[in-house]
Amino acid sequence: DAFQAFHINPTLVKKFLKPLLIGELAPGEPSQDRGKNSQLVEDFRALRKTAEDMNLFRANPLFFSLWLSHVIAMEVLAWLMVSYFGTGWISTLILACILATSQIQAGWLQHDFGHLSVFKKSSWNHIVHKFVIGHMKGASANWWNHRHFQHHAKPNIFQKDPDVNMLHIFVLGNTQPVEYGKKKLKYLPYNHQHEYFFLIFPPLLIPVYFQIQIISTMIKRRFWAVSETFPQSLWAWAISYYMRYFITYVPFYGFLGSLSLLTFVRFLESHWFVWVTQMNHIPMDINCEKHRDWLSSQVAATCNVEQSFFNDWFTGHLNFQIEHHLFPTMPRHNFWKVKPLVKSLCAKYGVQYEEKPLGKAFVDIIGALKESGDLWLDAYLHK
Repeated sequence: DAFQAFHINPTLVKKFLKPLLIGELAPGEPSQDRGKNSQLVEDFRALRKTAEDMNLFRANPLFFSLWLSHVIAMEVLAWLMVSYFGTGWISTLILACILATSQIQAGWLQHDFGHLSVFKKSSWNHIVHKFVIGHMKGASANWWNHRHFQHHAKPNIFQKDPDVNMLHIFVLGNTQPVEYGKKKLKYLPYNHQHEYFFLIFPPLLIPVYFQIQIISTMIKRRFWAVSETFPQSLWAWAISYYMRYFITYVPFYGFLGSLSLLTFVRFLESHWFVWVTQMNHIPMDINCEKHRDWLSSQVAATCNVEQSFFNDWFTGHLNFQIEHHLFPTMPRHNFWKVKPLVKSLCAKYGVQYEEKPLGKAFVDIIGALKESGDLWLDAYLHK
């Protein structure tokens, strides 16, 4: 189910898998699939087939063209802003907000190409993905793929999902806090993590942690190298973004001023990114591997936010996180069409399908962190 979810050409995938086959388990051998509900698995695969028959995996070129156009339009508007109004504090603040909005919307767009949900051919998606995340954002497509697909395969699973590897800064879920507390681990006062979250996570994730990780990964994995497999150097794509940015703004702000502006833009973007991406996962089940079926594992780790035109735009359709995790290659403009089918299947098997307002989703992040922190403190003091 995972291979089916991630690839748009299963026949091609099987050609790569065939040489790796070393054997198959005999019917009587232990298997991690033994405890799964075979009827649920069968019904989910039938649901996927229904979605395919409804052409829900076919992208609308106009939708993604308009999304890219509005990102480029904001870049142009930002330049016109500083050209016409100058570099005063008010115009610079408005400029920074426009650029941050452009960056976050480009981030949602690269997410589409990274998941192969736009073009019929994987190679076309990969090429445009490198352009959007590299030239439009200054990041690495391979770094994103390596990290993000681990998250999708095993969301909210410790030691498998890099997004819940919080480097001892936070304790998450119900089991990790108790384990840390029993072992008397106290890298930080976790009972206050719902308070220092505001100082650490939203402002620092993109401008500090992601930037360091991207640069170090590109150096370690030699992403600057040009080969027959990757004729377009990922390093060159990233450099092209910074060249374009500094050529555009150094004449107005100078080098240090432009660097400060970029840091502030990343700071604003980081807040937006963290609240949207964490609202779907931190309040949900975060635990060790339980070897659940695809539907149950994805729905347990994700939740939806109510649909509206603003919520769709603001979150890049990540308000349909359940549908996105079940069908990563489905174009996001079709999530609302498959949603009733998913809800019906979840209801049939008693799988909780959680949906909430946007404001409550944000508040639940803090509530979940506080609950986990309290569990840690109780275990730390009394167990």
